[in-house]
Amino acid sequence: MSAANLTSFQGQVVLVTGAASGIGKAAAELIAAREGNVICLDLNEAGLKTTVAEITAAGGKASYKTLDVSSQAGVKKVIAEILTEHGQIHALANSAGISGPTGKPVEEVEWAAFQKTIEINLFGTVWLTQELMPSMKANKYGRIVHLASIAGKEGNPGMSAYNSSKAGVIGFVKGVAKECATFGITINAVAPAVIRTPINETVAPDVQAYMVSKIPVGRLGEPNEVAEIIAFAASKACSFTTGFTFDVSGGRATY
Repeated sequence: MSAANLTSFQGQVVLVTGAASGIGKAAAELIAAREGNVICLDLNEAGLKTTVAEITAAGGKASYKTLDVSSQAGVKKVIAEILTEHGQIHALANSAGISGPTGKPVEEVEWAAFQKTIEINLFGTVWLTQELMPSMKANKYGRIVHLASIAGKEGNPGMSAYNSSKAGVIGFVKGVAKECATFGITINAVAPAVIRTPINETVAPDVQAYMVSKIPVGRLGEPNEVAEIIAFAASKACSFTTGFTFDVSGGRATY
């Protein structure tokens, strides 16, 4: 099989969460451009409609379903529907997430806000994986990519909930990869530094300035730069890399 075929998603059903904007939207557009049948998932229906319209206008194939990844029942329902409709899900690019409370020391963070961040960023990751794993194991094929963050490796001050949630994603991926390695399934994480996306518009300015100051390249990353790594990790080409965290950090990552 040629290298081009390995990176093509022709004949594949690919789920992309967080597809209404930012990194998720960029990933959905790129995977569709590489011939994938992309199912876009997000809470923001207006944004989903825009993403799907832009993909189809460019000649790609896409549809959408609304999904709150912090609802286990919602995740179960949507994955079951998609499997019934399409028979198989080949890959997941899970980009749904929130920054949570920022600019506050841990003792000032309200528990409800901390818990919400964990539910969306970490529990959603777990629930999506749990619902996909049985069918992927049965089909002896699957690619799962979860969005982590450099914050999950190094931590950012004033972002205790976010740091914790993304560190959890990294640890989760490492362990699950070993469970499914003999089933033709790879599961990896992608850890961006600060990227020019709507989620970062909610980050306190001093925290964002701190994050950019740590990037040797000296700028924000762009969604399409992260999407390229996601698309590789979600493709057939990513066949011998699993349990890994890909850094897209402009040189910030130190390990």
